[in-house]
Amino acid sequence: MALDVEKVEMIIMEAEEKLEKSAEVYKGDLLQVRAGRANPHVLDKIRVDYYGTPSPIGQVGNVAVQDGQCLVISPWDKSLLKEIEKAIQLSEIGINPTNDGNVIRLVFPTLTEERRKDIVKQVKKMSEDAKVAVRNVRRDCLDSLKKMNKAKEMTDDEYAGYEADIEKSVAKAIDAIEKATADKEKELLTV
Repeated sequence: MALDVEKVEMIIMEAEEKLEKSAEVYKGDLLQVRAGRANPHVLDKIRVDYYGTPSPIGQVGNVAVQDGQCLVISPWDKSLLKEIEKAIQLSEIGINPTNDGNVIRLVFPTLTEERRKDIVKQVKKMSEDAKVAVRNVRRDCLDSLKKMNKAKEMTDDEYAGYEADIEKSVAKAIDAIEKATADKEKELLTV
């Protein structure tokens, strides 16, 4: 039986897309980790009830960094101040908002060394979770290729070649995760 090249290319292409997406999702998650400086990305996952629709804070107001330690949220509709304040309090970012009737301020306290080390541990756990996701993608892809090999749809040599290609893609994704982790650790531990 001849090798179905299109089927193999689809399997590999799908795996590579998932590998890239895993690394990108991890990098996005790292942006939301608080590093002691005001960072608007910590608000990315917080949703505010805007006329019955859960909306990101960035879509219901302006988020600006003030003096490196403070975020100022200026909602376009002042009636949302209480909703935004409540959403921030319910989130797990660890900062209490102050509402002055016009804007909401989030003052980022400077992190203690102990807290920085705790956050580094959290980042390392996130890194391991991302690597597990990458390894799961590899496993799924190789399982599909093994099935084709066992069904005699490809030779052992062809399988070995495709397996090597997948391993290269996996190594590239893991390298991207490790580089992002190292950069975040450096950012966290720099006072």
